[in-house]
Amino acid sequence: MGKTTGFLEYKRKTESSLPVEERTTHYKEFTKKLRPKEVQNQGARCMDCGIPFCHSGCPLGNLIPDFNDAVYQENWEVAAQILHSTNNFPEFTGRLCPAPCEEACVLGINEDPVAIETIEKNIVERAFAKGLIVPKPPQHRSGKRIAIVGSGPAGLAAAQQLNRAGHEVVVFERNEKPGGLLRYGIPDFKLEKKIIDRRLEVLEKEGIEFRTGVHVGFDISAKELYNEYDAVLLSGGASVARSLSIEGMHLDGVHQAMDFLSQSNQRVSGELNSKKNEERKADILATDKRVVVIGGGDTGSDCIGTSIRQGAEEVTNFEIMPMAGLDRPQNQPWPFWPMRLRTSSSHEEGAERVFSISTKKFIGDKNGRLRALQTVEVKWEKSPKGRLQCIEVPGTEKEWPCELALLALGFTGSEKTIAEELGVDLTQRGNLKASEEDYATDVPGVFAAGDQRRGQSLIVWAISEGREAAYHIDTYLMASSSLARKGEGDLPRV
Repeated sequence: MGKTTGFLEYKRKTESSLPVEERTTHYKEFTKKLRPKEVQNQGARCMDCGIPFCHSGCPLGNLIPDFNDAVYQENWEVAAQILHSTNNFPEFTGRLCPAPCEEACVLGINEDPVAIETIEKNIVERAFAKGLIVPKPPQHRSGKRIAIVGSGPAGLAAAQQLNRAGHEVVVFERNEKPGGLLRYGIPDFKLEKKIIDRRLEVLEKEGIEFRTGVHVGFDISAKELYNEYDAVLLSGGASVARSLSIEGMHLDGVHQAMDFLSQSNQRVSGELNSKKNEERKADILATDKRVVVIGGGDTGSDCIGTSIRQGAEEVTNFEIMPMAGLDRPQNQPWPFWPMRLRTSSSHEEGAERVFSISTKKFIGDKNGRLRALQTVEVKWEKSPKGRLQCIEVPGTEKEWPCELALLALGFTGSEKTIAEELGVDLTQRGNLKASEEDYATDVPGVFAAGDQRRGQSLIVWAISEGREAAYHIDTYLMASSSLARKGEGDLPRV
């Protein structure tokens, strides 16, 4: 371990943020970096537990005590090697992961947990700055060709792993640039797109080919890929947004959150004015409008921050669930992920949060534009069978003035065109049916990973899914695989 008494001497410290009035004038990242000595002290807080539960909390099985110790020892190169041995893209997870590893930290039982996510981000950023992350093409090629559909974190992780195994990998992306929801769903103030481009440059120099603007199932048939390649991995994101079956959904001003965020990201990057977007939908802007974001998750939070930067008159956030407490609930003991109240940087920027509320209908003006919405308060009670049920509270109806309503209600699955063309079965939840054992569908040579296989989930889970799928695809093609699996930490070259 690092410093034996480190957790007693140093308090938890993470990156601070620029003042609200400053950061909301732009779309750039706004956290302030820690000094190297401060990061070293955070690494010293790790106790190197006999059983490091942070491993089980991390879907990637990151070797957290090991890279914490390397940071404390100021051996940043070794720390980067350890981190990359289990995580292809720590620059993404170091910014965007909700850090389930920290909720599972042993120190977190009675103290503030180790600042694992902050340490992770600083390791990879220092590695890039020092030139430690360089393209490492495979020395030999297998002669096998693999098509990956979808360039989000699952597809990118699988692509890098399979390329390392010596296979020829081609990634198909329907959008103008690779990255999936990393690029088009997450605002720049959380992940500047130069961070994605920096990693894509490495992947391309390693030999991975990206074919963008190609919508598989439309521009090229899925059967063409199936016939041309030795294996196909379907790793598209969850794209079918959940809606509301209420009056007024058709009104001008009611939009899905991802349509709003994607358009905003393309506006920031300049893509919105490209020729490919000439026939896009009408602009969705929050400027000078009263905005209501329906849904209290990360996507809703991103809508809040984006609306504020666009100059919304006011922003209100609805959540149908009751407000959680700040402490860990008794029925969610350590080291499990607790459902507690979490306040994002976007919430801090000026949104009103309303809990235990349900939207009943959208109200339009004579021109078909949204002018208000009607709600009712709800309470949650257990049914005779012990299940929570949502009950409306009589006499609590209310009308809220609103010109822009954004639905951030999650997703119900992904596009089914490819699955239907290839004959891939679906689960009851609408995901691609692929084995838990080897990520294979019932169509030989076709695999699935990420949101399309497990449903809407975290970026860290997507990377984990991509890595596991790559291992099984390599095994399918070569009868065995030397690719690392979850938490194995084979320490490949950075």
